[in-house]
Amino acid sequence: MNGRLGRPRRVSGARLRSLLRARSVAGQVLLLQVVVAVLLIVAAVVALAYQERHDGEQEAKSRSLAAAESFADAPGTARALTSPDPAAALRAHAEEARRGAGVDFFVVMTPDGTRLVDTDPSLVGTRAEGVERAAGGTPFAEIFEGAPNDAARAVVPVEGPDGTIVGLVSAGVEIENVGAAVNRHLPVLLVSAAGALALAVGSSALVSRRLSRQTHGLGPTEMTRMYEHHNAVLHAVREGVILIGGDGRLTLANDEARRLLELPAAAEGRRVTELGLDEDIAELLASGRTVTDEVHLAADRLLAVNTRPTAPYGGASGTVATLRDTTELRALSGTAEVARERLKLLYEAGVRIGTTLDVRRTAEELSEVAVPRFADFVTVELLDPVLRGEEPTDEHTEMRRAAVSGIREDPPLQPVGDLIRFDDPTTPMAAALATGHAALEADLRVAHGWRAQDPEGADRALAYGIHSLIAVPLQARGVVMGMANFWRSERPERFEEEDLAFAEELAARAAVAIDNARRFTREHTMAVTLQRSLLPRVLPEQEALEVAYRYLPAQAGVGGDWFDVIPLPGARVALVVGDVVGHGLHAAATMGRLRTAVHNFSALDLPPDELLGHLDELASRIDEEEAGDGSGDGITGATCLYAVYDPVSGSCSMATAGHFAPALVMPDGTVDFPPVPVFPPLGLGGGPFETAEMRLPEGSRLVLYTDGLIEHRDRDVDTGLRLLCDTLAGHRADRTAEETCQAVFSAMLPPHRRDDIALLVARTRLLERDRVADWDVPADPAAVAPVRAACGRQLEAWGLGDIGFTTELMLSELITNAIRYGSEPIHVRLLRERSLICEVSDGSSTSPHLRRAATTDEGGRGLYLVSQFAGRWGTRYTPTGKVMWTEQPLTGGPQPVAELLLDDLSW
Repeated sequence: MNGRLGRPRRVSGARLRSLLRARSVAGQVLLLQVVVAVLLIVAAVVALAYQERHDGEQEAKSRSLAAAESFADAPGTARALTSPDPAAALRAHAEEARRGAGVDFFVVMTPDGTRLVDTDPSLVGTRAEGVERAAGGTPFAEIFEGAPNDAARAVVPVEGPDGTIVGLVSAGVEIENVGAAVNRHLPVLLVSAAGALALAVGSSALVSRRLSRQTHGLGPTEMTRMYEHHNAVLHAVREGVILIGGDGRLTLANDEARRLLELPAAAEGRRVTELGLDEDIAELLASGRTVTDEVHLAADRLLAVNTRPTAPYGGASGTVATLRDTTELRALSGTAEVARERLKLLYEAGVRIGTTLDVRRTAEELSEVAVPRFADFVTVELLDPVLRGEEPTDEHTEMRRAAVSGIREDPPLQPVGDLIRFDDPTTPMAAALATGHAALEADLRVAHGWRAQDPEGADRALAYGIHSLIAVPLQARGVVMGMANFWRSERPERFEEEDLAFAEELAARAAVAIDNARRFTREHTMAVTLQRSLLPRVLPEQEALEVAYRYLPAQAGVGGDWFDVIPLPGARVALVVGDVVGHGLHAAATMGRLRTAVHNFSALDLPPDELLGHLDELASRIDEEEAGDGSGDGITGATCLYAVYDPVSGSCSMATAGHFAPALVMPDGTVDFPPVPVFPPLGLGGGPFETAEMRLPEGSRLVLYTDGLIEHRDRDVDTGLRLLCDTLAGHRADRTAEETCQAVFSAMLPPHRRDDIALLVARTRLLERDRVADWDVPADPAAVAPVRAACGRQLEAWGLGDIGFTTELMLSELITNAIRYGSEPIHVRLLRERSLICEVSDGSSTSPHLRRAATTDEGGRGLYLVSQFAGRWGTRYTPTGKVMWTEQPLTGGPQPVAELLLDDLSW
């Protein structure tokens, strides 16, 4: 057995020595347990030894008392004591009683304590000490210390027959013999103590080993520091920490968790569902789900909750939860969100305000961008000069309301167009204008200055719910343009001081846009005025064409598009459409120059190709002049389409310089684009131009247009032409020119005009044959009279006899000049239209000239006569010669002038 148990004991001893040498908590606990065990075992041994000695003394006293009483009560003891020689009578009996009782001594004494019989014969005759109580009749047992030896003794009185004390009997055991008995038991006690010590050390070693594993060998200092840190971290952090066991009971909660969750004092050990928490957070903590920053409401706080299981990290099965109060963070986040929203609103304001360069629309955009994210209602007032595009004045007491926007359609605010006055200097509007900065009225209920301006209107606004106001002056370049007012009604929050900076920034951006729009309005108004003064205000009267037109300037600026209808001799009509590249005053002025040039060239009755040639030469010369003076704004890029229609023959000749060919709608409704030769725009030297000739049936419609109609940002040219063709072909063929204009504009007008749009629709008519008369004239002066007479008869047939004489007179002069100075063929034609047109053509290109003849001149008075009688007259050239023509009203005038002239004439 010793062999089998020896090795484990050595191993245990080595572990014990290792633990004792360690400075860990486990080693110190083991040492403390061993010391305590030793102290306890020593105390137990001492106590047992003392108890053993005490028990031995008690037993000695009891045995001594019993022996003494037995001897004293024996029948012969009292007689022997009263006998003449008590010592002799009792000596043998006493020794026998001592041996029988197993005591160390036995003594018989007289009542006064004189020894009669003693185990130690040398003591016979001496007096015993401390026997007075027995002499008094009271037996006792005691531990006696004194001569001759320390002993456990008993002293018992011996009573005679009469009850008197006749002697004393004492028996006892020496203390040395009692200690010897105790010493015999001491080895057993020591062996038991050693066994107990070994058992205590072994159990302590096991406990220390377990403790060493639990504390990871940490020393007391480290354990204390770790515990202090644990407490500091657990209870000092601003984050709640709670542990929930696998059974759903609260195991631990730090101070922050108690505060956030308002836990009761004795919360540990109770189920989380019984702690009075909000239902959502209690369900989450009891479920054991893993969540990250899940926000829950606990009383009036917003808590971000994170939960994780504890089992994977060495703990018991359960859940650890951290709680973070995000109420203040949410408030800070709300502030940051407001700032971010304000920046976003300013960005949108920069994008949305000032998109149209229209003053009123810009004011509306300011009011719209601030509703509802900043204000419930916004009103904008502008100075009247600003609305007109003029420079603002220094007078700011009156403004015109330009825009009102709000979350509802029935605000108790003055409508757009009303005159707003700021007469009272105590109003926030007047204060803002005086200081140049935004003025705040957080609570309009106590704003006496605001109420003083318009008490009734203020009462209506307050009754409506409007309760807060910011008034901001609209300033650009240091000049006041107007006023913006931001109102709140539905939103309970009042405007605050930090709202002023935002309102001023928003108003500053809007003021710059309004100033830009004002400048543009001024320039646009000037350009439009110039353009309208240069464009035809009314169409001239003529019967060759039924004409309708539309003209719309660009919304972003005036361009250089133009159109014209020019009556020509011989009942013909010229149609012109042109486009100058660019916008603004220069484009409008350039358009006026080109239009004037076209009028001048058309007065020469030039064919379309020659007219465009002269126009191209003029444009090139103007470009060179403007390039020479350094302005750099030429007219290169202008386009023009010139067409001439003759209602007698139905022919139409046209030429184009970089312009789109017209659309031709035939009487049967078919649409075509005539093949007109394409040449570069004016000013590029693309001549000579070519003229396209075509014959148009009566009722045909020529549609002339500029590129603004068919082309814009969302539609290319080809798509626009197809849409124009479909629009023209999609209606009845007999509709009027006005109806055609309306149909084209309804279908093709773009939503935003970036360029001018000019549209000209001409529906052809033919002059009836009975309103045309013509004759061929031989080159013989004698032929003048018959032709003259035939013309007179024709005039009578037309009912124009009143002007027959003057007409015959002019025809005579024209035919005579053609015969005398011209060449064949000579032809005469009369046209009865809005006026009477007389034409004499010949094959010569020689041009007659009007001059004043001297008194002695034989000729030179014929053209002068014609110029006096005709309303208009002139010469036009044809490929085969020239045509002299006159026009005169269909009603006759007074004759004295003619008669006077005839009296002065000499033939």
